[in-house]
Amino acid sequence: MFFTIIRHFLYVFHIFILILHAILDMEPQKVILSHDLRQVLTDAIADCPHDKLFVLADETTERLCLPVTANFGCMHEARRIVIGATDTHKTLDSLSHVWSELQRMGATRHSLMVNVGGGMVTDLGGFAASTFKRGLAYINIPTTLLAMVDASVGGKTGINFGGLKNEIGVFNNAHSVLLDTVFLRTMDRENLLSGYAEMLKHGLISNTAMWAELLRFDGIERPQDAKAMTVLGRMVADSVAVKQGIVTEDPTEHGIRKALNLGHTAGHAFESMALQRSPLLHGYAVAYGLVVELYLSCMKTGFPQDKMRQTVSFVKEHYGRMAITCDDYPQLIELMHHDKKNQGADINFTLLGDVGDIRINQTATEEEIKEALDFYREY
Repeated sequence: MFFTIIRHFLYVFHIFILILHAILDMEPQKVILSHDLRQVLTDAIADCPHDKLFVLADETTERLCLPVTANFGCMHEARRIVIGATDTHKTLDSLSHVWSELQRMGATRHSLMVNVGGGMVTDLGGFAASTFKRGLAYINIPTTLLAMVDASVGGKTGINFGGLKNEIGVFNNAHSVLLDTVFLRTMDRENLLSGYAEMLKHGLISNTAMWAELLRFDGIERPQDAKAMTVLGRMVADSVAVKQGIVTEDPTEHGIRKALNLGHTAGHAFESMALQRSPLLHGYAVAYGLVVELYLSCMKTGFPQDKMRQTVSFVKEHYGRMAITCDDYPQLIELMHHDKKNQGADINFTLLGDVGDIRINQTATEEEIKEALDFYREY
């Protein structure tokens, strides 16, 4: 009996050491705020010795964003791979196409891939790079606000599967992430707002000054206003710093990184439901999820009602709402049960006691969730 216990202990300890090594072996991620994309991309590529260079874009970023880098000397030898645009193409078929193109053009483990696009491209491209030939290096150049402040930073890669968001994927940091607001001028209002919802989440989990500035800023409606974009660039840097600080402390989401899930348990349910109807931009789903989860925060962890209503008013003014009825509640709750953050039968939420007062691993009953969905429908 004694030796059985010892063997079991040694087995568990061995697994722990393997996991620890996997975490420690993750390459650190460089996030570079660029004012000269040609130079920072040249430096980033030079910092990754490679035999072949590939660039991945979707049909939209091929047209609007690749021309920005087309004349850079460092990109002249890049072999181009293009996939369909929007989250509807964040699929196994698109992933297979990228793998097939890498194979056809002779990619090796020593090759390098540059992902130019929004969150769909950086997520799928990062996953393709992480799994082809057991992993090749990649660089992210996010071209949407959402990708700059969320998807391209933090090492999460993956695809949608079985009607669920980001169901298949791995943690693997990009070698570097290059942020340049020049691409924001190519974006429409809805996609800027989609990214801004993640910035609002970062403000809520950070501090009152950042949260209040996000509610006051009106430049998001004026992407061609150079002064507004300068201010937005500084706010993007602040937002990325919040996420980077959390990710550095908890790279594989066993603790405080769950703070970044605020708004996402309900938000992913809205987004997954919308995939079956009319696709919804991720940030809009997060904004709607914030409404639900701030209401739960008021109910369960004492979040101040005045701050909840200020935030909800901002969401109502800028994002409207997704039309749902009481008949949709069972499906939404079922989708929340599929969320990757759950443990056992409970639905897991990140809630707040106040701005910056993060409460991870909170649960709510189905009746409490229905009450929060009632509030969402009526706000």
